[in-house]
Amino acid sequence: MSIQVMYFASLREAMGREKDMIEVDSPIPASQAWVAATGQQEMPDKVLIAINHEYADADALVHSGDELAFFPPVTGG
Repeated sequence: MSIQVMYFASLREAMGREKDMIEVDSPIPASQAWVAATGQQEMPDKVLIAINHEYADADALVHSGDELAFFPPVTGG
C-alpha cells in the first residue's frame, strides 16, 4: 500500500525531484509522511499541505492510495 508524495515550486527544487512513493501499513499523519519521504526531521515552516487536492493540516491522516502534496507558502501582490 503506497502514498504518492508530490513537491511543488521551491520545495521541488530543494528536493531535487517532483515526487516520491512511500509504503505504509496503516494511515499516517501528513507530517510523518514528510519524514518518511524526505528523511528530514521536520517540515519547513508554513508549508501548505493537500491530500487528494484538498487543503489539510500536518496532523491529517493520509491513507494508502492518497496523493499528498506539499507547497511552499503562497505570497501575492
